[in-house]
Amino acid sequence: MLWTAFFLGFFGSFHCVGMCGPIALAVGGKKGRTYFAHKILYNLGRTVTYTVLGLIVGSIGFSLSLAGVQQVFSIAMGMVILIFALSYKRADQFLAVPALSGIVIWVKRQLNRFLSAGGYTTFFATGLANGLLPCGMVYMALAAALAFQNPILGATYMFFFGIGTIPLLLVLMYSGNIFSAQVRQNFQKAIPYLGVVIGALFIFRGLGLGIFYSPDLVVFDYGAQQVEITMCR
Repeated sequence: MLWTAFFLGFFGSFHCVGMCGPIALAVGGKKGRTYFAHKILYNLGRTVTYTVLGLIVGSIGFSLSLAGVQQVFSIAMGMVILIFALSYKRADQFLAVPALSGIVIWVKRQLNRFLSAGGYTTFFATGLANGLLPCGMVYMALAAALAFQNPILGATYMFFFGIGTIPLLLVLMYSGNIFSAQVRQNFQKAIPYLGVVIGALFIFRGLGLGIFYSPDLVVFDYGAQQVEITMCR
């Protein structure tokens, strides 16, 4: 299911253009030999942050799987993804949640500081900070990474999500507002459908039917401890 990460990032980037577009356009300065390198470093910075977040949530999911809730957790996360898919725009309202306001203010301060400085490290650091901004699309991707219940798969999923967001943002950086609001809206209409597919896949995975994306979940009994292990055929 890692392939869904790239497409989620790609289609989600049409939504992110409105959120991160001004920052993306501000990165890089005047066009020249180093212009493209600055843009790449910025986007790699975002991707690194997404990957680290995926590693963290994947580790949390792994701990929960050891607690014997692998099947139920996969189904629950599938339902969460469905909810995010159908209301991903409203998820951006978390920016106004008091618990997150301090983080948002700190991130914006770092972005302003990095953008006013220069050098290759600055553009990479700007991307790192930008990846921490709350975003409905990132929430959906993190829910999927959490559902994998594996730190490596969680990190890999978020890495491909980050890579998926790069093509459109690079085009925006070079061409400005190349896509009209209507075009962006048309692409955004695909996001709920893709989210529904991802959520359904995780629900199907949690059912443990022993076929395709729904492998058997065999429970091994070691005295007082029971461990669920996914058996792929």
